[in-house]
Amino acid sequence: MKKLQLLQKMTDQGVVAVLRGDSADQVFEMAEAAIAGGIKVIEITLTVPGALRAIEKLSERYSWQDEKNSEHFAIIGAGTVLEAQTARAAILAGAAFVVGPSLNPETVKICNLYRIPILPGVMTIADVQHALELGVDIVKLFPGNLYEPTIIKTLKGPMPQANFMPTGGVSLTNLADWIKGGAVAVGIGSDLTTEAVKTGNMDLVRQKAEQYMDAYRKAKQSL
Repeated sequence: MKKLQLLQKMTDQGVVAVLRGDSADQVFEMAEAAIAGGIKVIEITLTVPGALRAIEKLSERYSWQDEKNSEHFAIIGAGTVLEAQTARAAILAGAAFVVGPSLNPETVKICNLYRIPILPGVMTIADVQHALELGVDIVKLFPGNLYEPTIIKTLKGPMPQANFMPTGGVSLTNLADWIKGGAVAVGIGSDLTTEAVKTGNMDLVRQKAEQYMDAYRKAKQSL
């Protein structure tokens, strides 16, 4: 039941901040700023040195079950998870969900064992079918910048039961098109953090997060 509740909260929030950086401390600051700006689903990629420390620290500070206290409500997950051993380590560090760049069956199995949502990357209808056969609830359409938002409708033709989250190439200008196209959520990567990394001003992450959440709410209202 907790897994279903968590998936519902993730899709209710609709925007996932995909955070990469040079250190655990840097992505922790990015996460704090994104959460302050209203993005409550945070994916810490395991390409970050010390990423598990950041996940552990954030999951201790925030809880996806503490929605009544907005300051402490956030869903912390792990991204760029390539295989099952890393998925298990992330789960033990406190990750509430796991995201992969591709579909790795053993990773899906370990996440299913622990009842943790797993969002594997897919590119083809064969990937989507395989993911559904393994029990995946949401697939990550990656890299999203290879497609137009209309791809979701095309993929849903033969697979209407599939849920898609595009990641890579989602921007403020096309977010509404992805939502109108049928995405259950979107992943936001470098556009959220690039300027902040260049300047060292993490408040820019908060400002951009506010813009993304405003764009998402407007897109949902227009459906």
